[in-house]
Amino acid sequence: MSGVIRARRRLGAAAAYVRSAPGTYLWLLVLFVTTVALHHMPPQFEEDFLRQRSTNLNELSSNPVRVFITSAMWTDGGRWLPYAVLYTVFHAPAERWLGTARWLAVCVAAHVLATLAGEGALLVAIRDGTAPRSAAGTLDIGVSYALAGVVAVLVYRIAAPWRYAYLAVVLCVYTVPLMAAPTFTDFGHFVALMIGFACRPLTVGRGKPWNPKETPAAHRS
Repeated sequence: MSGVIRARRRLGAAAAYVRSAPGTYLWLLVLFVTTVALHHMPPQFEEDFLRQRSTNLNELSSNPVRVFITSAMWTDGGRWLPYAVLYTVFHAPAERWLGTARWLAVCVAAHVLATLAGEGALLVAIRDGTAPRSAAGTLDIGVSYALAGVVAVLVYRIAAPWRYAYLAVVLCVYTVPLMAAPTFTDFGHFVALMIGFACRPLTVGRGKPWNPKETPAAHRS
């Protein structure tokens, strides 16, 4: 009987956590539905379908608002579980800390501005002849720019000196690919990271930074 009670308590705690970050888990639900839909599409149809919802140069020039929205509702690769983990680790804590409106502002800013920066750099490369004209229709969907922005803004959630260790890891993850074999997507991720760092004003008044060292003591008390 005690096991049933513990299970109910854990389910209740999990449900309360999901309710505390409604934007994060509603977004995850949308991604789950669209991922299932992708698995039922023929491969050739899937590629054309996603390209029409991609923030590539062709679509941005004709349907910018639509593709900025739709590109954030689909994943490239058809895997949902990794996103569920990443959203729970990064998006949910950020939303609970900042509030849904401020969290969403970080996501939108990183998604839109990093996309424009990456595609702008690609446009220059095409005009200079260093990238083929066919690159204007490159598939570019997903939620990674918004994720990079949120990962960055969370640096302000952590107290020093832990903040600096987190910052070092984040910079390493996003700058090593850019330095090793840079792509326009890597550049976009780096821009999204900088946008997240620039969102510090949104963190003002959201409580004192979290100190990992105090967490075990709080649990014991």
